[in-house]
Amino acid sequence: MSKNNMDFTTGSIFGKLLGFMMPILGALVLQTMYGAVDILVVGWFGTDESISAVSTGSSLINMIVFVLSALSMGVTVLMGRYIGEQKQKRLAQVIGGSVVVFVIIAALLTVLLLGYASGLAQLMQAPEAAVDKTALYIRICGGGIVFIIGYNLVSSIFRGIGNSKLPLLFVGIACLVNVLADLVFVAGFHWDVAGAAAATVLAQAVSLVMSLVVSRRIDLPFHLTREDFRLSPEVSKFLSLGIPIAFQELLTQISFLFLLSFANSMGTTPEIRLASSSGYGIAGKIVAVVMLVPSALMQSMSSFIAQNAGAGKEKRAQKAMGYGMLIGGSIGIAMTAVAFFGGQLLASAFTDRVLYQIKAAEYLKGFSLEAIVTSVLFSFIGYYNGHNKTLFVLFQGIAQSFLVRLPLAYAASRLMPDSLVYLGVAAPAATVFGIIINLIYFLIYSPKALQAAGEKG
Repeated sequence: MSKNNMDFTTGSIFGKLLGFMMPILGALVLQTMYGAVDILVVGWFGTDESISAVSTGSSLINMIVFVLSALSMGVTVLMGRYIGEQKQKRLAQVIGGSVVVFVIIAALLTVLLLGYASGLAQLMQAPEAAVDKTALYIRICGGGIVFIIGYNLVSSIFRGIGNSKLPLLFVGIACLVNVLADLVFVAGFHWDVAGAAAATVLAQAVSLVMSLVVSRRIDLPFHLTREDFRLSPEVSKFLSLGIPIAFQELLTQISFLFLLSFANSMGTTPEIRLASSSGYGIAGKIVAVVMLVPSALMQSMSSFIAQNAGAGKEKRAQKAMGYGMLIGGSIGIAMTAVAFFGGQLLASAFTDRVLYQIKAAEYLKGFSLEAIVTSVLFSFIGYYNGHNKTLFVLFQGIAQSFLVRLPLAYAASRLMPDSLVYLGVAAPAATVFGIIINLIYFLIYSPKALQAAGEKG
């Protein structure tokens, strides 16, 4: 195995899982700063409507990025399986085929986002005063969507071979570019929303170029040829893994867009309605930070489990899932306390408008328990992704979103329109429901997995 790969099938589970997870967490922290910096700079140097516009527009772009990142998990998992099964020759075909698929997707999304930005802004129920600015943000990001997609695909490929440090380097460079560009475009040139969007696109473009340059200078466990860039049989394999994960993520993101729509419609006066929209947007940036640990857990768990499942080491895979819950839950306790008690203080970093701070704090108070329970849920999901049980992941995601999260959120927005607390509660309530489903399935699936691996429970 190449020195650039990490063998997850031997050695300390806790040490290797944590060592692989931390660079992923670091990369996610930096990547989250993109949107946070956009909101922060626009909040201090833009107009009242600009916060809502960046919040709403970035929610749509983030949905697209999250769904495609979930699709690329199929690439990561399949590469991990092949490494565990010692089938390195197939890696190049997986990578070449994935590049072709994602280039096609990028072209289609570019046309959609450029041509229908205004309609998408209205569909998301952006406040009337912020519709035009929301459409402008979407249009600019749509023009550079190929860079955003390209970076995330390259990162998934590196994680697939066990290297989580290079994606951290790439996103670190991109984050630095984004911060500097935001200050220049928004604070310096006063481009407002357009400056925030342009900074995001420029940062991702620099990150993608750097990742391609570096990948040509290091030793990789595959050698790409022109023949690999085609729709080979490996494409259907990674799509069969990635599409259920992506569809589940799409439904989750759509449910959060509904939450945004509910928040945009809340408030018994125009002032409260704009404050609810902006407060929810600010809270969303803080929530993104809270969710970093569970997200890093799921990504690292999927690769870790895939290698061990491929090598027939089921007991080790199950122990890794337990360690993931322990790591994430321990960190989640502290994050829950901060979100519950310090919401307004956190929001004050984004805006000096007290009403916006109060609305953000309301949502965070209801949402806070999610920091703990999602670490448990995402450890389960990473375990099932690594075992190719992505259809189950899809079905449990549908159940969470449409049986619990959306009905509770809708009821909260109608019964308590002047408070975001109960809108926030919908997320952890749905997650607890998901944990119950995943636990029941694990009790059914675990003995079969151990038997297939030739191990005793």
